[in-house]
Amino acid sequence: MLSWAITFLVIAIVAAVLGFGGIAGTATGIAKILFVVFLVMFVASFFFGRRGQS
Repeated sequence: MLSWAITFLVIAIVAAVLGFGGIAGTATGIAKILFVVFLVMFVASFFFGRRGQS
């Protein structure tokens, strides 16, 4: 999921450089959402993944 966030961030940067403001804004928004979802899932798996081990 982190790779998708990075991909959309790169798309946003390229679109911004080329002058496509709407596409850049949309891609940036998607990248932010995916990154937050990735962080939440990472923290949840870090804390809850250790419960099964002794």
